Amino acid sequence: MWAIALIVICQSTQGFSLGGIALFLPLIRDDVGLSFGQAGTLGAISLLVFAAMQVPAGYLADRFGPKRLFLLGLVGLNLCSFTFALTQSFNVLLLNQALSGLARAFVFAPGLLLITHEFPAQRRATALGLYVAGGFSSNVLLSLAGPVLVGHVGWRWIFVGFSLLGLGITALYWRAGSPGPTHHRDSYMGLRELPGLLAHPVMWVAGGVQFVRYSVVNGLSFWLPTYLIAEKGFSLHTAGLVLAMAAAVTAPSNFLGGHLSDRLQRPALVIGVSLTVLTATIVALVPARSLPVVIVVVLVQAIFVQFYFGPLFEIPIKVLGVRTAGLTSGWSNLCANVGGLSFAFGLGQVKDVTGSFAIGMYAMVGLCVLGLLGTYGLSVLLARAARPAAEPALATGPEQTW
Repeated sequence: MWAIALIVICQSTQGFSLGGIALFLPLIRDDVGLSFGQAGTLGAISLLVFAAMQVPAGYLADRFGPKRLFLLGLVGLNLCSFTFALTQSFNVLLLNQALSGLARAFVFAPGLLLITHEFPAQRRATALGLYVAGGFSSNVLLSLAGPVLVGHVGWRWIFVGFSLLGLGITALYWRAGSPGPTHHRDSYMGLRELPGLLAHPVMWVAGGVQFVRYSVVNGLSFWLPTYLIAEKGFSLHTAGLVLAMAAAVTAPSNFLGGHLSDRLQRPALVIGVSLTVLTATIVALVPARSLPVVIVVVLVQAIFVQFYFGPLFEIPIKVLGVRTAGLTSGWSNLCANVGGLSFAFGLGQVKDVTGSFAIGMYAMVGLCVLGLLGTYGLSVLLARAARPAAEPALATGPEQTW
């Protein structure tokens, strides 16, 4: 239990950096002199590098062990948060966020391998959901404390404080964390096997749904504070409270979604229900004006925005086997972050051109509908993999252990 808690807490430190930029974006824009488009570019460049490094990070975690990469990524990420607070230039901020994306890539896939190692195979979706719950837990603290502290110390000192806290937690994991899974020379997949792996349909269908998932997650998380302030007329304090409540319900929903999927053994059903609810809540958010209605819509949305994280990452592993976990997780997150990049950048451009976020919101609705079609495809592929005669040649069996 101690090992699991340390992994989750360490992973949560990246939420301070990402959540801090989103929460304080109106202040950062005024302080540095950024347009909406430039602000979106900051989010896009971080995701661009993060996405590009997913498959290499998954391979390196399989090849050299995930703990080394996890620690390296945590140190780099928190140093980037520290230096972000010292920067006045847009160009330097752009470089900072590119390096931050590189560091985050070394945290994500290795962290997935570390936490699934601590759970039995039949609870893999639960482990994956618990992993990202930590990030949303840190957002609760940030959203509650940030608006209160920012008036006294400014956003820059908040970044400094959280980055130093993150480095301290990283040092604790280095000293006391479990070593994670160990691999023999022939137990990991090499990059030469990646073309054969990518030939399997589950990689592309799951990748497409991942594109949808993180387009919605990042589009909402990066721009929602600005959206509530610029288009709904909320104060920064009110927006922070709404975001804190949203993060508070999102954090346990990550775990609960994975747990429900493991209990039912129906990951595609969990994904489909989540996407259906997200479609309805995004449609409802655009015309909503009163504070109570906005809060209800945002909270329902927050429950399901990451409810299907664990089941979606688990499906390729169930079909192709645990031996592929590093590369399949890296590929899935590559596809996810291409979507997240598109909407972090695109929503800012739409706002600059049209003066409204509405077109971008309805674009996310269309993506959710496409995601539902992809979910049906995943259910078909899972059913085929469950029949022994139809198992793919790459599969090593979903019950293979580390």
